[in-house]
Amino acid sequence: MEKEDLDPRLRRSQQAQMKGKAVLIRVDHNVVKKGRIKDPYRIDVSLKTLRAVMENGGYPILMTHIGRPRDKKTGQIECREGESVQPIVSYLENELRNKIVVPDFPIDPQWGITQLDDAMKSQIEDLKNGKMGMIYLPNIRWFQGEQGSGDERERFAGWLAGSGDLYVNDAFSAWRAHVSTYDITRHLPSYAGFQLQEELLNIHKVLDPKRPFVGVIGGAKYDTKIGPIQALLKRTDHVLLGGLIYNVYLAAKYGVDISGVAEEERIQARDLVHLDSEQQKIVELNGLVESETLEGKFEGRYRTVHVEGMKKGDSFNYLLDIDPQSLQMDRIVGIIRSAKTIFVNAVMGLTPPFFQGTQALYELIASNRDAMKLFAGGDTLQELRDLCPEIYEVGMEASDFYYFTGGGSVLTTLEQGNPYELKPIKALME
Repeated sequence: MEKEDLDPRLRRSQQAQMKGKAVLIRVDHNVVKKGRIKDPYRIDVSLKTLRAVMENGGYPILMTHIGRPRDKKTGQIECREGESVQPIVSYLENELRNKIVVPDFPIDPQWGITQLDDAMKSQIEDLKNGKMGMIYLPNIRWFQGEQGSGDERERFAGWLAGSGDLYVNDAFSAWRAHVSTYDITRHLPSYAGFQLQEELLNIHKVLDPKRPFVGVIGGAKYDTKIGPIQALLKRTDHVLLGGLIYNVYLAAKYGVDISGVAEEERIQARDLVHLDSEQQKIVELNGLVESETLEGKFEGRYRTVHVEGMKKGDSFNYLLDIDPQSLQMDRIVGIIRSAKTIFVNAVMGLTPPFFQGTQALYELIASNRDAMKLFAGGDTLQELRDLCPEIYEVGMEASDFYYFTGGGSVLTTLEQGNPYELKPIKALME
């Protein structure tokens, strides 16, 4: 697809006059776990925007969230060292050969960063005077107003806007309407960064795919995937399920008990079973690896069971993987290799011990050289990178692969049918 396929109402960063201006840039560098970078992919794909801002005379002030430090019930914020931006700063300093400063704010042990003063203004002056390459704010979710409401939210939005002259959103995966993704656009001229534009172009390959179109979806929670699964059933020619989602579907369809599947989930899945009885799009993978325990894969404590043998009232232990041999069946191979578009948001088993099904699936998908292969979701990309490193590296450069930086934003778009209806993106058009 060409650039003109973007909605013409979308304001793009290349249209902004940045020279001499402080540019607030919302990125998604949520790649840190326990103080270490898991996979730098999200950082790497943001470099084009960061470099463009500097090359056009702008002064970057970066923002990202890391983890979920805020308690939804109490509103309290725990600022853990393992969720600081420091590992990202070190990585960027090495990549960009620039000094990056993280402003120091007092942290309340219960409420995070609540004191917003003018201390950062002197650092912005230093930034403009060339004493540093950019500023990187602390984890944006450490600030009390970012996910808050009322006066504290308005106060934070006003302070944040006062720190910059322009705003660039380059975080397609951060699709919820928080201060740093949404409210800020009411205060500053706002634009879409290069990576956000790239994601919008590629999401249309899922919404308007070349056919046959195969969707693969998995996950550890069924209730969060109900809408996306139903949307996929409407849009695809075939759907493969994995993880707990597949277990819930099987429990509902065949009336069997499976460890880890709640009765409420099984009841919820009856609608899916009914929907597919009309559409006949869900492709059942016959072999499943049953384990007595979640603690690991121990000899003598796991076996292969088959969907074709399931009878109402049967009970099963944990079904923790797809048997790789199921993916060698002629029908499955034919469906995957004849596809022209394949969308993947799935880890098929409980990794790391039960990884063979996921690995076999990714290898089968990669063997289709004619299809556009789109992968979405942090866990999905992490497993592709760990289990199939050669495929992952090839996909980074190949035109028939695309890696979305986030899964939730893609799944939400599948439900809504239009990425421009996501609030942070819609705000860049109004």
